[in-house]
Amino acid sequence: MKMTVRWYGDGQESIPLSYIKQIPRVSGVVTSLLYKQAGEVWEPDECKKMADNIRKAGLDLEVIESVNIHEDIKLGLPSRDEYIENYIKTVKNLREIGIKVICYNFMPVLDWARSDLFYELPDGSQTMRFDDSFIRNTTPKALADKYKKDCGGIALPGWEPERLANIEKTLLQYEGMTEDKYFANAKYFLDAIIPTCEECGIKMAIHPDDPPFNIFGLPRLINNRDHIARFLSLNDSVYNGLTLCTGSLGADKNNDVPAIITEFLPRIHFTHIRNLKFQENGNFYESSHQDGSLDIYKIVKAFHDGGFEGYCRPDHGRMIWGEKGRAGYGLCDRALGIAYINGIWEALERNT
Repeated sequence: MKMTVRWYGDGQESIPLSYIKQIPRVSGVVTSLLYKQAGEVWEPDECKKMADNIRKAGLDLEVIESVNIHEDIKLGLPSRDEYIENYIKTVKNLREIGIKVICYNFMPVLDWARSDLFYELPDGSQTMRFDDSFIRNTTPKALADKYKKDCGGIALPGWEPERLANIEKTLLQYEGMTEDKYFANAKYFLDAIIPTCEECGIKMAIHPDDPPFNIFGLPRLINNRDHIARFLSLNDSVYNGLTLCTGSLGADKNNDVPAIITEFLPRIHFTHIRNLKFQENGNFYESSHQDGSLDIYKIVKAFHDGGFEGYCRPDHGRMIWGEKGRAGYGLCDRALGIAYINGIWEALERNT
């Protein structure tokens, strides 16, 4: 298993690459070009500059998170072919800088949702929280306004101003979108790009829906075992794979995350390992890796026992020790999470 850290790129990130380099057993970072809009081609010079900057710091770059999918592809509009062709061009350009995996999502309109960005825990740390009642009684526009106020001026991927400019119009376009139609739109996309991915040696790894239950009346694609199986069957190529996010799937108590890992391991190319703490009425907050409701030992053991050789990142981290930054991405807590995950892995290795 190759341990990585998400890094948002020059001009988007307050954490120096030199800090990440100091975390034991971290081989590289996963990153993106946040200024690129969904549907735009990532040009060769942009890709090379991104990779050179990271590798100059002594870190690998083999995973991109994410190359966003244009909404017209998800909606199945006639214009999707143009944007799919642009996506294919980007895949080819990423091959030239040695990318092996693209993490992406097919979530409609919004990439994720939380009620609180900096929820204060009794120990004084701050974390992201999901309040089911709050989310069900707000609107995407109101939530976007709240994030803009609370984020401290730091961009939140998935809630970019450009994406939200026409959010009410986009939501109307999803009215009447059935689950079957949404899966069909995903298959159209996969069948178009997978041959190029195979040619380029780049595996696609779809991220689960976050949260895994319906919000704002929008369809869900990757939220439980059956939906994962259905999605992977849309295109049988191993290049049609999964990013196994323990926090996204684990937010639904009905999801047996270690069992899902074991069943689909050959198609898991990337994993986000994070923990969460369940509260009442479907609420939860993102906890430290050691103190949540999910059994991280069993999760890591499922990967280890299956011989997982893909990429991992500790996913989210609380803000601890006075750290300030992008919600969910405190470096100190993520470094603690890496140490915990690596400690479990080493113990399993020594006892094999």
